[in-house]
Amino acid sequence: MTSVASFFFGLVVALSCLSLQQLASAADPSLLQDFCVADSTSNSNFITVLLNGMACKNPSTVTANDFYFRGLHVAGNTSNAQGSRVTPVFATQLPGLNTLGISMVRIDYAPGGQNAPHTHPRATEILTVLEGSLEVGFVTSNPNNNHFTKTLYKGDVFVFPSNAVHYQRNTNWNAPAVAIAALSSQNPGAITIANAVFGSQPGISADILAKSFSLDVATVNFMQSKF
Repeated sequence: MTSVASFFFGLVVALSCLSLQQLASAADPSLLQDFCVADSTSNSNFITVLLNGMACKNPSTVTANDFYFRGLHVAGNTSNAQGSRVTPVFATQLPGLNTLGISMVRIDYAPGGQNAPHTHPRATEILTVLEGSLEVGFVTSNPNNNHFTKTLYKGDVFVFPSNAVHYQRNTNWNAPAVAIAALSSQNPGAITIANAVFGSQPGISADILAKSFSLDVATVNFMQSKF
């Protein structure tokens, strides 16, 4: 086989493999939980099955109520340190969402309250302001470190890409705000950055955090005590 023919043959094989890889990726569903550790205690007589999601109900027992949820008209209690409350409508609250890859939340903000910087490891979020005004933003991945931020008003819509660190803050210190958001997973998950870094159990070494944030160990210990 000539060198030219070999080159084109290799190119065809590479493109075919790439095409198959893309097809495999497209067919492989996204995880609905962070991990699935093998159960070493399982044996042929007793096998424990842990589902990446929720088991399905017998179709003969399904009713319209399985696709119904009531409660988003009720304001969440925002009397907490952040001044916000998220009311979720996930598969645990609305069984009909199971396996459909979508969910939603209501977010209430006290005057000046915020939904602290966080990520959704399994979902993109699209948010609509129902009442009040919100300062929102997200940060892209390294090395760009671009911060996209905007002030939203009633009826405005903003999207937060999957996994991006994002936040919202009520810009009005005299009135509450309300938003509703849809997420592209039945169980999007949430990692609150400050709590994940300073409040993990067991805690991350103060030496590591001090070097990461250019702080002294005493300051890190103080911050960890707050979480």
